[in-house]
Amino acid sequence: MRPDHLLPHLLRSDPARPRITCYDDRTGERIELSARVLNNWVAKAANLLQEEFDAGPGTVVAIDLPPHWRTLYWTLAAWATGATVSLPPPATPDVLVTTDPAAPTDAPLVVVTLAALARRATSTLPADAVDEARELAGFPDTFGAFQEAADSDLALVAAGESSTYADLAAYVRVTGMARARVHTETEDLETFLRLAIRTYAADGSLVLTVGGPAPADRLRAEGVAS
Repeated sequence: MRPDHLLPHLLRSDPARPRITCYDDRTGERIELSARVLNNWVAKAANLLQEEFDAGPGTVVAIDLPPHWRTLYWTLAAWATGATVSLPPPATPDVLVTTDPAAPTDAPLVVVTLAALARRATSTLPADAVDEARELAGFPDTFGAFQEAADSDLALVAAGESSTYADLAAYVRVTGMARARVHTETEDLETFLRLAIRTYAADGSLVLTVGGPAPADRLRAEGVAS
């Protein structure tokens, strides 16, 4: 299953089921998104990428974010437009999605504030940067791509290796984790994203812990697979 087809798959299966639960133990936040709510975030971000930056097949969207629920919807949004997701950011992406308003790049910036209730960035942004916290809500929560990626288009560039949409479709053909509740506390973005696409291809859901090891009682309460 291609990465741009994962979310429609989850919506068909069970739109109300939680698909990512994120604990940020640095702030005490717990955020849980169903497939329907995740789809709304993805649609808004994809519309922003498409309308503001003409994102589509061949566009390089660099993701400079930690493993997080916001990172997940920005990555799925880039794939929804047919673009290439790059990790870590290359020298000259077409768009850079980052938490750092002072990122050393000439690319257009989308500055993400990770806090769940943020309504604007907490620091001064460059004049032409997009303040995600302030502007994303104004985009539609349904999305239609102007052009779908071909199987041969690049979907992911990470650690010097490139994967096409067809490559990722082959990667997620897995067994043994159907509908599983899968926990991770990885700090590596590629590991997080690859786990997400494998879990979603198997109709599962993620529990992400940020900021330290998860207590055992949390994992039991969340129904995490052993």
